[in-house]
Amino acid sequence: MDNSLPSVSVVIPALDAADKIENALASIAAQDHDNIIEVIVAAGDDETLKAARDLGAIVVHNRSGRTPDALNLAIGMATGDVVVRCDAQSVLPDTYVSRAVETLLRTGAVNVGGMQVPVGETFWERAIAAAMASPLGAGDARYRTGGKEGPAETVYLGVFDREKLEALGGYDPAFARNQDYELNHRIIESGGIVWFDPELKVRYRPRGSLKDLWSQYFRYGQAKKRFARTHPSSLRWRQLAPPLLVIGLLISTVASFVSPWALAVHASYLVSLIVGTITMPRRLHSNIGTVPALATMHIAWGFGFLSE
Repeated sequence: MDNSLPSVSVVIPALDAADKIENALASIAAQDHDNIIEVIVAAGDDETLKAARDLGAIVVHNRSGRTPDALNLAIGMATGDVVVRCDAQSVLPDTYVSRAVETLLRTGAVNVGGMQVPVGETFWERAIAAAMASPLGAGDARYRTGGKEGPAETVYLGVFDREKLEALGGYDPAFARNQDYELNHRIIESGGIVWFDPELKVRYRPRGSLKDLWSQYFRYGQAKKRFARTHPSSLRWRQLAPPLLVIGLLISTVASFVSPWALAVHASYLVSLIVGTITMPRRLHSNIGTVPALATMHIAWGFGFLSE
């Protein structure tokens, strides 16, 4: 333990993650920052609570099961100078905490974060991982596709100055989804800095089926609509594209009963997905399943946005 370094508390919201939490905790134990004083897991179920306790973490029962509640419970127990958020399905590289803390001190930011790097093991996980990491699936979101280091509107996970985070009131419980974006929006509105560092790459295991992907992105679309009602200026072109796509496909479907040529909209969309998948960088390891994965992400997000 090096007391000359800022002390660090790692917080992990977890639900139904008894089979995943071990990898996340092992990655924290391997960090080269020599002043991590505690790892706090806010678990929403008994199995995850027991697994985390057995692996040596401090645990707290998050009875609501909601992510913002879990994070606020864990942050409320934290005593470190710096709070590092880690998710149960994430694996931090060994230098993650030390680099993030150094960047936090160097930039004076309230929050420092990096990239989500989806890594799949099964056919569908690899297909979905490629879709999530591509511009066709993520638009211009730097935390998904990469980019230059500097101020950003949001980042993946987050490494926070604890006092500044607490002064902001932590995470807003009203946002069961999109809570990271909402918090970063408040940081920026208050005059603070959210800093993106592309070297902070965190492995993430994506959903393993199109059904689960649909459910995830439908909820994302709903959450964005709720957030946009409060903060209309936060909407970006990439977030309007999916609902406009859904509207276009629905109009095309109805019009096809009058003229089959209306289905050219569907055909054009399918061709764009196929071409986009074929031309993806080899590092993304796309496969034929990436085409329906992209369509699922776009259409589910769009329907979620329109349904809210």
